[in-house]
Amino acid sequence: MSAPTTAATEQNPLRAAIRPREQPRRPGPVANALTFGWRALLKIKHVPEQLFDVTLTPIIFTLMFTYLFGGAIAGDVSTYLQFLLPGILVQTVLLITVYTGFTMNTDITKGVFDRFRSLPVWRPAPIVGALLGDSVRYTIASAITLGLGFAIGFRADGGLVGVVLAVLLLLVFAFAISWIFTALGLVMRSPNAVMGTSMIVLMPLTFASNIFADPATMPGWLRAWVEVNPVSHLVTAVRGLMGGTATFGDVAWVLIAAAVITAVAAPITMRLYRTRS
Repeated sequence: MSAPTTAATEQNPLRAAIRPREQPRRPGPVANALTFGWRALLKIKHVPEQLFDVTLTPIIFTLMFTYLFGGAIAGDVSTYLQFLLPGILVQTVLLITVYTGFTMNTDITKGVFDRFRSLPVWRPAPIVGALLGDSVRYTIASAITLGLGFAIGFRADGGLVGVVLAVLLLLVFAFAISWIFTALGLVMRSPNAVMGTSMIVLMPLTFASNIFADPATMPGWLRAWVEVNPVSHLVTAVRGLMGGTATFGDVAWVLIAAAVITAVAAPITMRLYRTRS
């Protein structure tokens, strides 16, 4: 470009704005997913009522079950709290995972879903980003549950390391199971249908487990289900990490289960995402 042309461009703001420039580098899959994860967090910022389930549910469950069943099951509240809190932690986070499918279905009903599919981004980014954003919700719920538990007398013999590892293991499993509820969000007709169906799936998994009572006290037919229930294995591993008694097999079982659930549910979810009209 000649000197007069350059001078003319600098004097004309319009020409300066539209003149050819180097295109920015296209963001990769990680950047795409993190952007959608940030979107999920911004939704919480603008609609803080979404945190009611994260903040109030752990408090209600912990206090209600501890003081309602503690004396009847364990003889005193303090003893029962040591058994119950890791299970309540698991139940609280798993119940929150249904909101991944709920919010996905809400985006579909509002038309945002179609806009996401038309963007030139990594195809799984909207779903992976939503799952990453929800992981923050799981972490907040875990912190509230543990904080309240320690305040009313829970003690973790596994120390800080055991508690952190237990929460991380729970987040890995929650991320895996969230793929299932995301798939439900893609096939159900309304957000309320997603919520209702998800609860039907979760109730037998959480309440018919070893969260509230020792399986040895249950009838044989129920104990058989509890012993194969994946949530029971998760609770055993979390309880063991927090109590300092976890074995390699307990933790490995949960990690393998999470990997298998993700390997099966993630491709199905992405296929539904690509083909949904």
